[in-house]
Amino acid sequence: MSRDDATVHARVLMVLDGPYPPERGGGAEAQVRTLTRTMHARGFQVAVVAPLTDHAPKLEFSHVDNVPVYRLRYPQIRFIGGPALWLALARFLVRHRDDFDVWHVHVARQWGVVCALLGPWLGKRVIIKVSGSWDLEMGALSPDSGWRGRLVRRVLMRADAWQAISHRIAATLPSRGIPPQRIAEIPNAVDAARFLLPERDAIEPTRFLFIGRLVREKGLPALLAAFADILPRHPRAHLTIVGTGPQRAHLEADVKALGIGSHVTFTGHRSDIEPLLADATIGVLPSRMEGLSNTLLECMASGLPMVASRISGNEDFVRHRENGWLFEVGDRNGLASCLDEAASLDRDRWHAMGESARTTVIRQAGLDGVLQRLVALYDGEPQPVASTAVPNGSA
Repeated sequence: MSRDDATVHARVLMVLDGPYPPERGGGAEAQVRTLTRTMHARGFQVAVVAPLTDHAPKLEFSHVDNVPVYRLRYPQIRFIGGPALWLALARFLVRHRDDFDVWHVHVARQWGVVCALLGPWLGKRVIIKVSGSWDLEMGALSPDSGWRGRLVRRVLMRADAWQAISHRIAATLPSRGIPPQRIAEIPNAVDAARFLLPERDAIEPTRFLFIGRLVREKGLPALLAAFADILPRHPRAHLTIVGTGPQRAHLEADVKALGIGSHVTFTGHRSDIEPLLADATIGVLPSRMEGLSNTLLECMASGLPMVASRISGNEDFVRHRENGWLFEVGDRNGLASCLDEAASLDRDRWHAMGESARTTVIRQAGLDGVLQRLVALYDGEPQPVASTAVPNGSA
């Protein structure tokens, strides 16, 4: 359909299996909020359904950014809660079958199974988003998922389309049995207007910034060790770590053991990340596993050159020594070398790399472009067939 003011947009239900909006952030939830806020402002009928859980409003119905949010109540009892929640979702989808045309499921797990089962029966277009390497390597899409995983995957195959948020995910899905013509390579979106290029008075001392959950997958022990390695050459450098998670105590112990306490700040959770981005000079994302990090997009939109591991998502956006640096997962010396080079930038080189970072992220993941591609996916328009070539991380 045309994209003019007279367009009758598809009515979209965003399906999440976690708290919404969460009290302490969440990648999928943040992405849904970015999309739904803009979709509502542009005349879409859009809503969100999520479980009624801790760490989110205890309301079965509310509005977030003027978007309706339905939260499903269920008994939070082990072995009973999961099946009860799936039934609650099924009842909700049947009861609201006349309210939506498209179910956009932001998880390739049990909620995706419920939607894939009911969608064809109720005449709904079902789109499943694969948002992380976990689903491909340890979830139902893993080649070693066992008979339960194979059963889940067989049901998921009923979905009309699959959103792959990175090239690596798109290239891997055909090997898991997903027909290439059903795969749409559409990244997470970033609202670049939130992250205008600030006028930084100085880039010295270097101010590294990490934003994310403090969990093993983020590779933070290696970051602290590599940061300690470069401090003798850059004694004024500072690292700010934003976020919460189960590894915080261990990371604080590492900082003490490395003797770098005066150079590292843990802020805990922060919802006002814009000032932190404006004050930083280099973004850091040393993750061992990602799909496509919202933090990566937001740092680059803020004009921060990125030091990032060569994994899914990062390799689609970071161009080595053009708008950042890539290192191999587990390579402490490689990470230290990237941090050292970043801390050695002069102002002109830093400014050029930062502008390149922002240009890259707007071109590939700007909100307008991503939303346009999603609308085409909702409408069932043909998508470019996904390439099965895995990127080498230099493009």
